[in-house]
Parts: sequence; structure tokens; C-alpha cells
Amino acid sequence: MSDIDDIDDFFASSSSSDDGLDLINNHKIKNERFIEETVQQYDCETYFGHFRISRHLTTRITDLYRESNYFKKNRHGQFGKIPADDQVLIFMWFVGHQTASFRDVADRFNITLSSLHRIIERLTYFLSNYSPQIIKWPNDEEKQESEISFRANGFPMAIGAIDGCHIKIDKPDNDPDSYINRKGYYSIQMQVVCDHNRKIIDFFAGYPGSVHDSRVFRNSPVCNTLEEKCGPYFLLGDSGYPLHKRLMTPFKDRGQLTRKQFNYNLKLSQNRYRIEHCFGILKQKFRQLYHLKFRNITKIVHFMRACCVLYNIAIDDEFLEEISEDFSASNAQIQAVPQNQGILEEEDIEEDQDAKRIRDRIVDALFI
Repeated sequence: MSDIDDIDDFFASSSSSDDGLDLINNHKIKNERFIEETVQQYDCETYFGHFRISRHLTTRITDLYRESNYFKKNRHGQFGKIPADDQVLIFMWFVGHQTASFRDVADRFNITLSSLHRIIERLTYFLSNYSPQIIKWPNDEEKQESEISFRANGFPMAIGAIDGCHIKIDKPDNDPDSYINRKGYYSIQMQVVCDHNRKIIDFFAGYPGSVHDSRVFRNSPVCNTLEEKCGPYFLLGDSGYPLHKRLMTPFKDRGQLTRKQFNYNLKLSQNRYRIEHCFGILKQKFRQLYHLKFRNITKIVHFMRACCVLYNIAIDDEFLEEISEDFSASNAQIQAVPQNQGILEEEDIEEDQDAKRIRDRIVDALFI
């Protein structure tokens, strides 16, 4: 969805005011010149702590946004257009603070609530629709690089890992029961494939939280094109996914695994950590993903994808490892969908025989 005119129902509480992106009236000012005076004094670490990306990446995103129609079509309000630089900073502050209310953010940056809503709308759509340039399947050279990394960690011919993540939302207006997941809260599913560097190479989202991973996978575009996309390689998934010629999953452990099968499961688990780590970093960097308060499901998916675009842009950020270490220490609080959701749906129980033969060959090769 690339039409900026479709953003008017992003928030249930969005104002219908016609005064555009306007600064808050003087008598309502709560934090005057916060960007000009306070933010400019931040050192690199403080800046990253609040905005979740480094200054040079903020500049890169701002330059792209400034040249887009999402910024150029802004209407001038009573006090003029809010600069692109300020809009990006406001959006990054919002996306990076889990507990920040709309009112708190508006007051901090000295703007009206309607201005804040429009900034979040425009940056969300801008980033979401920029995803084809940022979230891309690897080319042949990149596949080889990923395979070498996975091979070095004990699992040859793999180029990525796939998993699902639940994003908590408020109770939806339509069919709310279908959004209740196994943990008892309302959520939307987000399926992601990442490479050896934890870079997101495929994104699919929008299914209610009650839907099983395997069903989400079967209905995702990547499922129907997996053989074409992977070529001779394959992805790694947990037991929530069906075994596929290009998707290797673990053996069910019913107490009868052979030493070879146990070794295979161990090697697969040791390489699947990348996708769980990816989700952990994604949520810790952009903390609104812990619980999205937006109302429209389609727009929620756009926001989720926008966060994944930001994540990929910042994948090489010099502060990334600091967040990675924090994730390792707080793994219990920040995690992807549990690795074992139970057995697959009934229709998945009969596994692909060709895929089983491929897996058996890998089992033998790993035990040498």
C-alpha cells in the first residue's frame, strides 16, 4: 500500500483536524526546544539509547524520507512544516520506547497529538513500502557466504533460519477470539527468515495469534517459491514447521532417538539460535513491538514491517553487539514463539518422503 491518502484510519484516536503538522500552542508547551537544545547535547551512547540507531543512520533515513512523497506531500500547518529531521527523530523515539504514551511523546517534542499521529503514519508507510530495497532474498554470492557460516557452525547447506513471533495487540474489534494465542493474549503472527548474520531476508505477517506456525508457513509466499529461492540449499526450522525438501526440521523426541538423530537435532538447534536472536534484538531495539496499541490490523502489519526495515538498516550499527549482549542476559523476557508448540496440525503429520530421505542423508553426514 503506497498511497499516502490511505493513512487516515491508522489510529482509532487520530484527529480529523485540518491544520496539518502543526506545533503545539505556546500555552501548552511542556518541553520547548527539546531537539535543538537537549538532543544536540547527547553523546553517541545516550543518543543511541533513546533513538535506537546511531546518528549517521538517522541522517541516512532522513535523507531518504525528505525525498519521498510521504514528506513532500505534507500540508503546512499554522506554524509551518515540521522538518524531516525532526519527524524522523520523533518517530524513532516513539518506536524505541515501550512505555511512551502518545501524549508523553507529543509533549516531549512540543507537537500536537494530531501531528504525532500523522508523523507516525507517514514514517510507517514510508519505511514499510521501502522494504523491497531492504528486505531481500540473498543472491548466489550471499547464499554461498551464508552456507559457509552455517557449515563452520556444524550444519552444511543451510542459508537461513525461519520462525514465527507473536506481537501483542489490544483486543481487536472483529473476531477477537481468533487473535488469542497459546499464551492467552491477543497477538498477530510475524514470520521471518534470517541469514547467518541475523539479517531479515523474508517477512510475512498478519495472521491471528491462534493460527499455527505451519499454517502460516503454508500460506506465505515463501512456501510456494522455496525450491526456486533456495536452489540446492535449505532453511532451518523448529518442530512447528512441516519437513520440506528445502526446510529441515528436528526429529520428534519421543524417547527413541538414535545417537545420529539426537546429534542432528543438536546441530540444528545450535544453528537456529540466529532467528531467535534476531527476534530478541528486533524487540529490544524497537520496544513498541512488545505491545502495539494501534487499532487497524492492516496498519499494524505495516508498522511491524517498518520496524524490520529499520532493523536491517541498522544491522551493522556499531552499537548492535551491546544490545546482543543484553539479549543474552535477558533471554527469558525476550524470546520468539516457543520452539516446541506441540505436534503439527493433523494435516501435516504425513511428512514428505523426499524430504525425509534428504534429512536422513544429512543425519549420516553430520555423524561422520
